[in-house]
Amino acid sequence: MAEWPTVIGINRTQDASVCLAREHSLVSIQKERLTRRKHHWGRLGDLALYTERIPALREPADLIVECYSSDPEIANMPEYQRELSDVLPASRNARRLQISHHLSHLYATFPFAPFRPAAVLIIDCAGSHLRDVTEAFPDRSEAAPDHVETSSLYRRGPEGYECLDKQSWSMDWSEPQGLGAFYFLLSRTLFGGEGNEGKVMGLAPYGNPAKLGLPPLNAGGGAVRIPPEWNEVFRHFERYGHFVPGGTGDFADSADLAAAGQLAFEEALLSTARWAHEVTGSTTLCFAGGTALNCVANSRLLAETPFTEVFVSPFPHDGGTAVGCALYGLDQLGAFESMPLVHDFLGPTPDIAVLDLAPDAPDLLLEMPDDLPAHLAGLLGEGAVVGLFQGGSELGPRALGNRSLLADPRDDQVRDWINEHIKGRESFRPLAPVALLDRIADYFTPAMAVPFMQFTVEVRPEQRASVPAVTHVDGTARLQTVTADENPFLYAVIAAFAHRTGVPILLNTSLNGPGEPIVETVREAVAFFRGSPMDALAVPPFLLRKRTPPRRTAA
Repeated sequence: MAEWPTVIGINRTQDASVCLAREHSLVSIQKERLTRRKHHWGRLGDLALYTERIPALREPADLIVECYSSDPEIANMPEYQRELSDVLPASRNARRLQISHHLSHLYATFPFAPFRPAAVLIIDCAGSHLRDVTEAFPDRSEAAPDHVETSSLYRRGPEGYECLDKQSWSMDWSEPQGLGAFYFLLSRTLFGGEGNEGKVMGLAPYGNPAKLGLPPLNAGGGAVRIPPEWNEVFRHFERYGHFVPGGTGDFADSADLAAAGQLAFEEALLSTARWAHEVTGSTTLCFAGGTALNCVANSRLLAETPFTEVFVSPFPHDGGTAVGCALYGLDQLGAFESMPLVHDFLGPTPDIAVLDLAPDAPDLLLEMPDDLPAHLAGLLGEGAVVGLFQGGSELGPRALGNRSLLADPRDDQVRDWINEHIKGRESFRPLAPVALLDRIADYFTPAMAVPFMQFTVEVRPEQRASVPAVTHVDGTARLQTVTADENPFLYAVIAAFAHRTGVPILLNTSLNGPGEPIVETVREAVAFFRGSPMDALAVPPFLLRKRTPPRRTAA
């Protein structure tokens, strides 16, 4: 094409988000980063928030693509269309399309995969109502229009995408079905609320999956059904409420339930994936939907199914569907192309320089070391906990080096101290290693590139004592690998730490406090630093320290 088109993608459901695609680039952000409310749902008024953070959204666009789900917001579509005209007047003449939920997940995943062709498996709790599904799928004429999609299988070949299967559910919560609903109910039983699926994955290794005598899920073809024994647990959860405020259950029972649920989820997912291989004949798989954030299960997909390659994007959840909408739009305009991800830093660039904030922070020292990576490596080697803020933010729930908290992985107390005094979360929650890709074989197996922290690996038994802060109780770790091309500054810090200590690994967790989304702006990062006991904050090329150093207390 002579001119690259501009497309705006908008996710109107859970983990609401927006994406601007233009000039061969993507800029995307979740609503939660702007409102500071985790998993914030889409609502009328969101566009004003987005345009304030991404002013280029106000410029003319060729196409606007939105996706909804089965939540009630789709009933407000006329009001959303008026909002588009009011807030984006330069784009009033743009074409407008709506696509269904699983189709947006498909487009947020496959274009970034490093292989062609592939099977694409989407599994979440509840996508669009079948009456609102915008792609063709088998047996549509017989489908119940009020049911919602829970899993979809696609094949991508030379002629484009083809939906081969779509499983659905009535949304009757007295008879829940599907892997997404199962894991949602499991996490709600153990921790209350929503968005706690990652806690279940972290708690599971502390329990015995056979202790409670719960059966496996009934998986056949692409369908997963939940046996009545599990539904009984979900209805009468008092015994497992150890982590719910006011709960009376004990840790052991909660851990046993987490272990049983995680294993049941993994086995049903493996069954579904093997069926997907049989149907498609493909040896490569793209996996998306909220369930694809389960790193432990993802690793088993790669190790125990006929798929020789498995791709999971860093934003397989609903927050990534705005990207899917934008790429669908490019496809409709004939400008679609594959976009292998070098990094996940799709957030807008910082809106203010740290120098502009210095006069308002007299309690801080602003320094500019000659060799900031080496200086940070020295601080980390001496036990400091250091924040790192640089460039655009990561899209998705995991910090990958631009909004990170770093520490020494050799310190077996630092994980507990960070969880208690900075993150304010449960002590069983693991923290992740970030490592130089060319050195991982000495510490981890399999020694594979994991740039987006979407798989777990085994820490070699002989190395577990050397990096205890990033080794989980079961001997595994949710590894992130780094190269100089993917993140030059973080790579330089780890390389300097390796030169100093011999260990090419740092502890990495997200830069945020209890119950908060990851920080988005420089102002938020500085405010978080001032209010926490962390030791320093790097905003390259600057380093912030406190005039009165924090006193480290025991975990």
